Amino acid sequence: MAAMVIVGAGHAAGQAAASLRQEGYDGEIVIIGDEPHIPYQRPPLSKQYLSGEHGLEKVYLRPARFYEDKNITVKTGVRVTAIDTEARTVTTDQQEHIGYDKLLLATGGRPRQLTIPGHDLRGIHYLRGIEDVDGIRDEMAPGRKMVVVGGGYIGLEVAAVAVEAGLEVHVLEMEGRILQRVTTERMSAYYHQLHESRGVHIHTRAAVTAFKGSGHVEGVICGDGDEEYPADIVIVGIGIVPNVEIAQAAGIECDNGIVVDDHCRTSAEDVFAAGDCTNHPNALLDRRLRLESVPNAMEQARVAAANMCGGDKHYASIPWFWSDQYELKLQMVGFSADGDTEVVRGDMAANQFAVFYLKDGRLVAADAVNSPKEFMVCRQLVGQPVDAGALADPETDLKTLLKR
Repeated sequence: MAAMVIVGAGHAAGQAAASLRQEGYDGEIVIIGDEPHIPYQRPPLSKQYLSGEHGLEKVYLRPARFYEDKNITVKTGVRVTAIDTEARTVTTDQQEHIGYDKLLLATGGRPRQLTIPGHDLRGIHYLRGIEDVDGIRDEMAPGRKMVVVGGGYIGLEVAAVAVEAGLEVHVLEMEGRILQRVTTERMSAYYHQLHESRGVHIHTRAAVTAFKGSGHVEGVICGDGDEEYPADIVIVGIGIVPNVEIAQAAGIECDNGIVVDDHCRTSAEDVFAAGDCTNHPNALLDRRLRLESVPNAMEQARVAAANMCGGDKHYASIPWFWSDQYELKLQMVGFSADGDTEVVRGDMAANQFAVFYLKDGRLVAADAVNSPKEFMVCRQLVGQPVDAGALADPETDLKTLLKR
C-alpha cells in the first residue's frame, strides 16, 4: 500500500509529518532517516547540547510517543539509495522498496569538507549531528587547545561554549572579518570584540593549508607554513552542501539545491521538497534562494504538507534566524546586505540593541541583540516605509510605526 513518504529526519521532516496529520491525512506516513535518532533540533547542538545544559530528550523535536500516537512510522538508521519517480518507489540500503502516493525530500545538508594535508587525523571534527557533538564533548577539557576553522555562526557558537568550559580557543577566518558573508562590518566588529573580551583569539585572513600531527591532530598550519596554531581538537565550520544526490540521480531538477516552486513542488510529479536542501522562490524578496534556517524548514514543511493533501498553499516568508553566543541572543530578519542605510537603536556597549537596515526609506532587515520586543515588531515592519529618526529614538514605541 502506498503512503506519504518523507526522506530525511530533521526539522522539515518532523514538522511535515505532524502537519500531514493536522491537515486531516489519515493514511500511512513513513519517515526515513539515516541517523539513529527520531527527528531532532540542530541549533541546540552547538550551544546547549554541546555545553551539557540540554540532554538528548530536550533536543528531540517531539518525543517518541508522538509518532506512536499519530501512527507515524519512523525508520532510523536507514538510507534511501534511489528514487523511481515512474514506479513511485524509494529503495533503501535495507533492500526495501517503499511505494509512495506523494514523496517529500527533506534531505538537508552536510558539512563542507576541508580536504587538505592531514585532514584525516583524529581530533578533527565537523558539527552537524548528535554523534558529531558527542565526539567533540569527549575531547573537550579545561586547558586543552581548540582551533575553530571558520568564523561563521556555528564556529563562533562552539568557540563561546569552549572558552567558557576553560579551553584555549583560536578562531581562524580566511576572510577579512568574521561573519563576512552574512552580516555588516558593524556587526562583525561587535562580535569580534565580544569574543576577544571573553578570551577567544580571533585571526582573520588566516587561510588554513594543512593539519599537522601523528595519528592525532597537533597543530593547524596557515599560508605557506608561516603561521602554526597548536591544537588538541579542531572544529571545521566552513559551510553546508545541500544533499541533492538522490534527487539528481532520479532526474529531478537541481541547482544549488533541489529546485522547487512556491508550492514546494519539484520538477517530478508528486515529489515535493522542503528545508535546507531546497532552492526556492521568494516572492517577497523577488529572488530564488537556498536557506539554512529552521524557520524556513518548518514553514516549507507546513506548505508542502498542505499541498501534498491537495491544498493550494504558497510559501512566502521573510527569512529570519537566530544565534546564541554566551548570554546573548542575536535575532535577525531579512538580509542586511539589501540595505543602504543603517540605524542603531539602544546601546551596543551594553549588549542590548538593534540595528535596522533601510533601502529607499523602507525597512528591509534588522539585527537585534537581547532585544526580543524590537525583533518581533521588526518582523512586521519589514517592507514598510519607516522614519529613521523614530527607529533610532529609544522613546519611540515601535508598534506605533506599524501601518494598520
